[in-house]
Amino acid sequence: MEKLERNHRNRQVIPFLFMLLWDQVLMVPTRYSVLEESESGSFVAHLAKDLGLGAGELAARSARVVSDHDKQQFILDSETGDLLLREKLDREELCGSVDPCVLHFQVFLEKPVQFFQGELLIQDINDNSPEFPDKELLLKILENSQPGTRFSLKLAQDLDVGSNGLQQYTVNPNSHFHVLTRNNSEGKKYPELVQDRALDREEQAELSLILTALDGGSPPRSGTALVRILIMDINDNAPEFVNNPYEVQVLESSPPDSPVLTVFAQDADAGNFGRVSYGLFQASDEIQKTFSINEFTGEIRLKTKLDFEKTKSYHVEIEATDGGGLSGKGSVVIEVLDVNDNAPELTISSLTSSVPENSPETVVAIIRIRDRDSGENGKMICSISDHVPFILKPSYKNFYTLVTESPLDRESRAEYNITITVSDLGTPRLTTQHTITVKVSDINDNAPAFSQTSYTMFVRENNSPALHIGTISATDSDSGYNAHITYSLLPPHDQQLALHSLISINADNGQLFALSALDYEALQGFEFYVGATDRGSPELSSQALVRVVVLDDNDNAPFVLYPLQNASAPCTEVLPRAAEPGYLVTKVVAVDRDSGQNAWLSFQLLKATEPGLFSVWAHNGEVRTTRLLSERDAPKHRLLLLVKDNGEPQRSASVTLHVLLVDGFSQPYLPLPEVARDPAQDDPDVLTLYLVIALASVSSLFLLSVLMFVGVRLCRRAREPSLGGCSVPEGHFPGHLVDVSHAGTLSQSYQYDMCLTGESGTGEFKFLKPIVPNLMVQDTGNLHCRDSFVFS
Repeated sequence: MEKLERNHRNRQVIPFLFMLLWDQVLMVPTRYSVLEESESGSFVAHLAKDLGLGAGELAARSARVVSDHDKQQFILDSETGDLLLREKLDREELCGSVDPCVLHFQVFLEKPVQFFQGELLIQDINDNSPEFPDKELLLKILENSQPGTRFSLKLAQDLDVGSNGLQQYTVNPNSHFHVLTRNNSEGKKYPELVQDRALDREEQAELSLILTALDGGSPPRSGTALVRILIMDINDNAPEFVNNPYEVQVLESSPPDSPVLTVFAQDADAGNFGRVSYGLFQASDEIQKTFSINEFTGEIRLKTKLDFEKTKSYHVEIEATDGGGLSGKGSVVIEVLDVNDNAPELTISSLTSSVPENSPETVVAIIRIRDRDSGENGKMICSISDHVPFILKPSYKNFYTLVTESPLDRESRAEYNITITVSDLGTPRLTTQHTITVKVSDINDNAPAFSQTSYTMFVRENNSPALHIGTISATDSDSGYNAHITYSLLPPHDQQLALHSLISINADNGQLFALSALDYEALQGFEFYVGATDRGSPELSSQALVRVVVLDDNDNAPFVLYPLQNASAPCTEVLPRAAEPGYLVTKVVAVDRDSGQNAWLSFQLLKATEPGLFSVWAHNGEVRTTRLLSERDAPKHRLLLLVKDNGEPQRSASVTLHVLLVDGFSQPYLPLPEVARDPAQDDPDVLTLYLVIALASVSSLFLLSVLMFVGVRLCRRAREPSLGGCSVPEGHFPGHLVDVSHAGTLSQSYQYDMCLTGESGTGEFKFLKPIVPNLMVQDTGNLHCRDSFVFS
């Protein structure tokens, strides 16, 4: 066996051309050879070496072997590059009597696509012996047959071919006949018995000979048959066919038992010698299985269905024999006409189930089509369904490649069902369809998109830590990891904003949390950017603006600016006893750090030394007298006022005022003595001195008041451009806080300058107060101050 394998390998033919480009193929097939009946797995060829490919390149390029035969006979070892037999090959089963027996196959590679074609020659071995169709042959010979007469006998069948096929016939030694080996019209060898001497029926009516058929194998094989020779009376006319040869055409679609034609032979003899019978002569097994002839009428009929694709014509030898044993030979040529009875065949040799989007001209599948019919019936048209971004490109013979026509977009369509249609040109047209599904795989070509370009979130101050304040949301049109979104806080543009100490974000769902309690008075709002990033490669991201607005809570009580409650000495207001009802004693000034409704302040008199003497205006904190003063009123009064805001819950602060009643502006701001001195007892000179001092003091105070009034006016004008830095309460007071004097919060008699800053420094407050009660004039409910004194 090793010697046989070595000889087999030496007979291999090495291919000299291979493909360089994917759409080029090897036009001259490479032929290899193998002995029939070789064991499964037997070596055929080193295909990688013959194709000029390196080790492992066949596997890397997904090499495949496809044969034209329905059953695949080859195995390709992608690692070694060897072409092996899948199973034993029986040459007689594959090719019958056809010699040489050649199997055609193709090798195709991917990345890039290449095709090679090859042929495998199956060499015959002598594994079949010649066989006669009948073990006993009957031959009738007239007794007047002359020496040298030849009698054709039925040939033996040998399935082997070439030198292993049937070579000669022999007959056992005898004195009457010898045998010659002849070739018929098909080149088959048949025995011809030659008469050596005259026969005498009366001497010997029957002869028996052993006919042996020998092939040319080493050692030769043989088959035998018994020839019985009956010596008949004289019949000097043999039957003759009217036409020879007969020619007829039969459709391959003709059903079994259909008539083909009727042959007719004439015999000039009369009686039994003129009665003709018909039969098939030296018919092969295939002829005998396909046709039958009526012995009496000569009608030839089909025994089985014809197949044009298997056999296109038949040459049938017929024989007409009369009653005397004489026979005449004829032939019938039967041509099989093709009909379109085979639908096209479609085979997907290589299929890519998933194609990346945005990849142009990607090979999706390699398609092979075949039609077993011939002529127009075997011509095919291959097409795919419309309105899909794919095209079919012809490659080699009946091979097509299905490629993408343009870049695909998974977000527009993630899957395509492509119907491949193959139609022949026969009548009627036969069609084969096959549908394949191609999925479009995703690439990261879409950035996340927020549902809004900006988000506004409201948080009430003094919130609990880790409070969920809102959620941002983004979507990604991609899929899988390319659509998995991670949220993050982007660095703020304001470097002084400690964003990471204020806000945190859930990276998975975009939920925002306030990390600490916010203080409206310190931070009314802030804004920052959040990012949404997918997990594709490369990563894509987008951003959105988030505004956080801090809502005010009523968490600050009112603060009294005047009178100051932390002073070391209590603040005492002076009230002339001659004051009219509604006289402005003082004004309580307070502020609230909150905003809006929480900063709307109202004033209330809680307690007074003399109830009913004083009242406070709820909306502006002005303390006024409600009636005329009398001598019975106490000289000192203590007032307790409550300042409340309008928030929920309501917060308040209290302030204490001290009011001192005086008889006039000249009365010193001193506690009254327990025992009053008698003016009549004073020295007149001393009294005169006091009057001079009082007049000088009044004049000096008046002049000083005028100068300070001018200075204050100039100072205000100089500070007007910078008033933007002061915090001025905005908005209107609620409806229930009514300005009774119709003069706003402060009357024209009082003026206040106040500037509050957000820094730690103390605020500055200036208060102007009238000190000459008898100079005040009441005009339409409004009090005017002619002179004023400045306290700071």
